[in-house]
Amino acid sequence: MSYESVDKLQKALETEVFHYAKDSKKAAGRALGTLVEIITFYLLKTWELNDNISIEIRLPEYGNADITHNVEYSLHPILNKDKISIPKSINTISSSYLFKELQNVDFDFSKFNKTSNQLLTKTNILRNGCIIGNGINSNLLASFEDSTDDLHYIKIFEQHIKPFAIFECKRVGVEEGMKKGPQAIEKAKQGAYVARAVSSLQKVRNEKGELRGIIYKSDNSFRTDNFSKLLNEVINSNDRELLRKFILTVGVVSNHGNWFTSLNPNKELKVLAQSYDWLIFLTDSGLSEFIETFIQKPNKKNQIIRDAFSDSYSADKKKNQFTKVQMNFHADKILLDFFQSNLKQIENWFNIISPDNSKIDILKEQLILLKNKPWNRIL
Repeated sequence: MSYESVDKLQKALETEVFHYAKDSKKAAGRALGTLVEIITFYLLKTWELNDNISIEIRLPEYGNADITHNVEYSLHPILNKDKISIPKSINTISSSYLFKELQNVDFDFSKFNKTSNQLLTKTNILRNGCIIGNGINSNLLASFEDSTDDLHYIKIFEQHIKPFAIFECKRVGVEEGMKKGPQAIEKAKQGAYVARAVSSLQKVRNEKGELRGIIYKSDNSFRTDNFSKLLNEVINSNDRELLRKFILTVGVVSNHGNWFTSLNPNKELKVLAQSYDWLIFLTDSGLSEFIETFIQKPNKKNQIIRDAFSDSYSADKKKNQFTKVQMNFHADKILLDFFQSNLKQIENWFNIISPDNSKIDILKEQLILLKNKPWNRIL
């Protein structure tokens, strides 16, 4: 790694990329936050959760639907799915176009109200988590499965609006001469509140400090136990009463200069660690490796990604094409190939802060278990 810390890497980006900005440090910090989101997104895609992902969906609080919260990524049950093929000569793939092509799918799409989203623009910008239709209890989405010389194969799938997991990414910059930003604890508390508010499995502590869980059933009876034990029971169960309003909450944090490390947690990390079911830490070395591979020292193949990044963040940018929502079509293919080819290496970019003595493989296994539940019967 060429940089000792992400803070030094941020300073390099200030000079090399964001020199034009009025506040170049803040601009570089926002870009780093976007990169954390992108890394998280492609990790989830590589774990074969692409069709379950929705981006920036507002979720109601458990038992208090009047209050909703926006989350980066939510993973939803798939109720129906099919695929269609369209000519590659179609250079704009809009919701309207896709609705015209849905006549031969095996499920009823007439219950959805068409959106104005475009899965692919004429300038080759892909929309991730592309909702093409809104329904009362579910949404209709589209994504690319494959492409040949002549055809695009498009997956069409129905997601239930209630997710089985959420991922939120937290990164806070620091001012010159400060050890941490004054807004750090406030952002930590915001994340902690959302993590505690959206799932039916709730956390409480007894007088001795033991973390316990409580989950209510539809008849207002409840189960309570040691939190970790109850969490594992819910994830491994097919009991409708335990799963119907359960959401696994995962936080992703980065930047040692602000959050410290899993071995040296500060107050912010402690607040988040006791609130999310899982808290994982993207290391400086992992983030630096991503940036050096694709942005600072790209090979010929990866130059497409550097160009997409530069076009999104230059002074005369026309449209973002390197975010979690909008991604250059060719950059998406390169990133997905890189993550699939280097998955174990990328998983090692993350430290597990909580649960104690756990591994990222266990998180992946829990997500796959939840993905494969009989949701059509449960919901």
